[in-house]
Amino acid sequence: MPRGDSGRAMKILSLAVRNLLRNRRRSLTTLLAMIVGLVAILLFGGYRSNIMYGLQTSFVQNSGHLQVQHKDYFLDGSDNPTAYGIPDYQRIIAAIKRDPVLAPMLTVVTPTLQLGGIAGNFSAGISRSVLAVGLVAEERNRLLQWNDYEVFSYSKPPPLVGTGEDAVVVGTGVARKLNLCNALKVPNCTQAPIAAVAEGERAPDDIAALSALEKNNIPQQDETRIELLAATAHGAPNVASLNVVKAENKGIKALDDVYLAMHLARAQKLIYGSTPPQVTAIMVQLQHTHQIAEAKARLEKLLATEFKTAPLEVLDFGVLNPMYGQTLQFMDSMFGFIAVLIGVIVLFTIGNTMSTAVVERTVEIGTLRAMGLRRSGIRRLFMCEGIVLGVIGSAIGVLCALSIAYLINHSGWSWIPPGYSYAYLILVRVWQDPFLMIGSVIGLIAVTVVSAWWPANRAAKLMIVDALRHV
Repeated sequence: MPRGDSGRAMKILSLAVRNLLRNRRRSLTTLLAMIVGLVAILLFGGYRSNIMYGLQTSFVQNSGHLQVQHKDYFLDGSDNPTAYGIPDYQRIIAAIKRDPVLAPMLTVVTPTLQLGGIAGNFSAGISRSVLAVGLVAEERNRLLQWNDYEVFSYSKPPPLVGTGEDAVVVGTGVARKLNLCNALKVPNCTQAPIAAVAEGERAPDDIAALSALEKNNIPQQDETRIELLAATAHGAPNVASLNVVKAENKGIKALDDVYLAMHLARAQKLIYGSTPPQVTAIMVQLQHTHQIAEAKARLEKLLATEFKTAPLEVLDFGVLNPMYGQTLQFMDSMFGFIAVLIGVIVLFTIGNTMSTAVVERTVEIGTLRAMGLRRSGIRRLFMCEGIVLGVIGSAIGVLCALSIAYLINHSGWSWIPPGYSYAYLILVRVWQDPFLMIGSVIGLIAVTVVSAWWPANRAAKLMIVDALRHV
C-alpha cells in the first residue's frame, strides 16, 4: 500500500475510534448486543457440534463407516439373515484388506451376523424376543477405539474377549425381563421375585431336548444360563445354551430391551449348523470420515470386478442410521433460525446506532466535506466505525463464549434425551470447532458492514450547504 494511502487509512481509523469513544454509552450498548448475540450463536453452535460429532462417533464405532451387505438386506432382510447372508465372506475381507487404494484408509474390517430369536430363562419361566448380534470380540473392541473428533464416548467394549464360546452380553432391559439382575449384580435394576415354576411354564419338551444337547460338557450355571431359540437356514428351530457374563446399559431403551451380543462362531453355528457359515454384513471402518466417498467408490468397483456374481451393495453409516441425518437436519434448521434471528437484531441495532450518529454529526460531515473530504471518504469513515465495532464485539464475544463453554463443560450438567435410558453430559465444542468460530466472526462482521453501509451512504450524499446549516 502506498505511504499516502496508508496514512489516510490510519487517519480514518483514528477518527472512527475517537467518534466511538465520544459516545461511549451508545457504543457500549451496541457492543453488548453484538457480544450477547455472538455468544448465543457460538454456544448453541458448540452444543450442536458436540451432538453431531458425538452421534457420528457412536455410529461409526458401532457400525463402521461403510458396510458391505447382500442387496436389499437393509430394506427387507434384517429379520431374515438366512436369506440375505454373504457366503465366502472371508475372501471378500481379504480382498478389501489387500487393495492398494483401500488399505491405507482402513482401521478395521470385521464381519457381523445379526439374527432374531427368543431368549428364555426357563428356570424362572420367562422368555422374551431379542435382537442378537454375532461378532468378533477383538475386532469389535478395536472399532470402539475410533474417536477422530475426541468427543466423550459412551460406547463400552463388550466383555467377550477371552470368554468361552457360549458367553453372551445382554442389555440391562433384557436382564431385567429375564430376571437376571440379581445374578449379574446389575445396579439400579429391579426384577420381579422368582416364584416356583409351574408345570405349564416349564420349557417345552422339544426346546428342552435341544437345550440338553447344547449343555453337554458345559458346566452348569443355572443363575446366569439362558437358552436362545432361533430358526436355522433350513427353517428348523435350533436352541443354544448360553452363559450371560454381563448386562450393559445400551443407552437407547428400545435397544437395551432386546440387545444380545455373542461370539460370531456361536451365532453361525446356531443359524447355519454344519453348513458353510455366512454373515449379514462386513463392517469397514476408515481412519477419517471424509474418506467415505473415495472408499465407497473404490469398494464398489472392487466388488463389481472380483465379486461381480455376488449381489452385494455398499452402504454408509448415514444410510444405516437414518436418525443421524434427521438429527442433523433438525439441529441445522434450529441453528439457522437462531443465527438469522440474532443477525436481524444486531443488524437493526447497529443500523440505528449509525443512523443516530449521522444525524448528530451532520454539521461535522458538512465541515469535513467543505475541507475537501470526498463522499467516498465520508462513507469510509462510517463504514470503518461499523467494522471497528464488529471486530471489538467479535473478539470480546469469542472470549466470553470460550469462558462460558469452559464452565459448562466442567459443570457436570447432564440430561436424558428422548428415547434414551441414561443421562448424557451437556458439553459445548467452541474451541474444538474452529470453523464455527471463524464462520460466526465473519458473519458478525459482515452484518456490521451491511448495517453501517446505508447510514454511511446517506451521510456521504448530504449536500455541504445543507449540512452546515443543520441545527
